Amino acid sequence: MLEIDGSYGEGGGQILRSAVALSALTGQELRISNIRAKRDRPGLAAQHLAAVRGVASLCDAELSRAEVGSTEITFSPGKVKGGEHRIDVGTAGSVTLVLQACLLASVNAEKATELEVIGGTNVRMSPPADYYSNVLLPLLSRMGMDIKLEIVQRGFYPRGGGRVRAAMAPSAPGPLVLEERGDLVEMGGTSFTQDLPDHVAERMSHAVRKRLLGEELRIRTERASGASPGAGIALYAKFRNTVLGADALGERGVPSEKVGESAARRLWEELDGPGTLDVHAADQLVAYMALAGGPSSFVVREVTEHLRTQMWLVQQFLDVKFEVSKAGRGHRVEVVPTRTSPGR
Repeated sequence: MLEIDGSYGEGGGQILRSAVALSALTGQELRISNIRAKRDRPGLAAQHLAAVRGVASLCDAELSRAEVGSTEITFSPGKVKGGEHRIDVGTAGSVTLVLQACLLASVNAEKATELEVIGGTNVRMSPPADYYSNVLLPLLSRMGMDIKLEIVQRGFYPRGGGRVRAAMAPSAPGPLVLEERGDLVEMGGTSFTQDLPDHVAERMSHAVRKRLLGEELRIRTERASGASPGAGIALYAKFRNTVLGADALGERGVPSEKVGESAARRLWEELDGPGTLDVHAADQLVAYMALAGGPSSFVVREVTEHLRTQMWLVQQFLDVKFEVSKAGRGHRVEVVPTRTSPGR
């Protein structure tokens, strides 16, 4: 049984999600302790438990101590079978963090995987569903992965109620070599509101255009009704070889203009840096790169603690080397698999 210390590195939920996904993918039995030890409220919260149970349902895993508040679980996977699965977080917990675990676990499923996940589509401290649509899935498509995502209903804190559907065909990821961005093709995004006045989305969009003056932007507005009111804006910059993303979420008492300015500033940080991946895509893609049939490489403006932790974790399950070197104002990361099979 593989033992993983959940307090390693950034010590948050990402270790847990990635560990159970890699356990299912490789067939290695897992015990993970000190779950989310570096968070204010250690142990499993609802969204983490939903991710664990979601992956378990994909491979008929045996679980022990998997309950809210638990700081240690064991996970004994069976064969990942794919098929249709419905996962309800039960709160406004992030649907994308559930998908993060389930999609990685499903890479070598026996058949196509169809997921319906209910919870928060746009919540603090997690990637919005739009980021998956605009950035992460297009990058995985460049690796040969066939994943589709539909945002059926948005969900915000505190009630959630958002719904996404994802479909993934089994496929082995190929290498992703991103040494240069290439020419800028398009910049745009979505300014969205739910049960709020129409002018909120327009004010966020206007603030982005004002901050990124001189850039041609394609920002669409989206208005909806749902369980909880909310707003936000998700941006992307598509280049010939890659795509970068940034976003900001509306908060009570924060002017719409500030939300738009925040998203624009975050995108500009990536555009102004040397990265061929933004700092959030990097840590989510290295596990797929480790499964590829050859070396991958990319540049990031910053090697975050999330990325360092993810590289360490992937090496506990897979035969892969990570080489990090300085590259101008950023860092070049090379991912060199030494065995192409995930070990099933």
